[in-house]
Amino acid sequence: MVSVDQPTLDLRLVARTHRRLEPLHSHVYFAPETEEHLAATGLRPGRMVYFAGRSAPMGAVGPGVVTATFSNFAPALVARHIPRAWTLVAPEQVLAARLTAARASLTRLLADPPAEDVAELADLLREACTVLTPEGRPLYAGHADQPWPEEPVLQLWHAVTLLREHRGDGHVLSLVRHGLSGLEALVTHTLTGRGFTQQAAQATRGWSADEWAAALAGLTDRGLVADGALTEDGVALRAAVERETDELSAAPFAHLGTERTERVAELGGALTGRLLANGAFPAGVFSAR
Repeated sequence: MVSVDQPTLDLRLVARTHRRLEPLHSHVYFAPETEEHLAATGLRPGRMVYFAGRSAPMGAVGPGVVTATFSNFAPALVARHIPRAWTLVAPEQVLAARLTAARASLTRLLADPPAEDVAELADLLREACTVLTPEGRPLYAGHADQPWPEEPVLQLWHAVTLLREHRGDGHVLSLVRHGLSGLEALVTHTLTGRGFTQQAAQATRGWSADEWAAALAGLTDRGLVADGALTEDGVALRAAVERETDELSAAPFAHLGTERTERVAELGGALTGRLLANGAFPAGVFSAR
């Protein structure tokens, strides 16, 4: 059993605040600046840029570590790009290029936001991050080892990245505790109707039709899926995972308290609104909630 021992905060506020902040990080996976700057270091465009860019804070790790921490990518897909990426470029070069890309993409997509809002949100999130801990959070820990940038827009980028990877690590912990592999988590997520379609998930995560079918059969045998849909038990399991993910990511906002967290949600929502209005994501990839 995962122990969650922290100050209480309305989990609906926790989830809403994370949703409003997360695009300030995740937009980089769709931004042309990321491909441009990371490919300029010597990485191959496409999946190598993604796998190397996101894992570089952990050092020149192998495909097993990337598969474990990213969780829902097919090992064969990861192995096509890692560790080859590290024969082309050092992680330190990738990290520098990633910051350059983040600065460029945020500058373009935020389109001259109020400087005081960026600085205020960066300060609030830096304070929130002071209570994050690395135990069981390898992706977060790698990013937390990186120095804080000096520019407010990059301080904001770094803070939302820490919060995002810390929450993601906790999500993986919850999935494991509830007995879902990375592929099973992906299958059940698509069946909620709130995420990828099966076709998109297989295409982007690298799973074959046979692997997908085998995972679906296993979930059916466990009573979590029937006739291609989540059963009552399957719905309950997904709800439990999401609730525990919120619980495991509540500490930074419990530290801030309700009033300051609501301010974070307000500022983050406004900046995310700018990103969305300026086409940060392909149609259907992200919707503000």
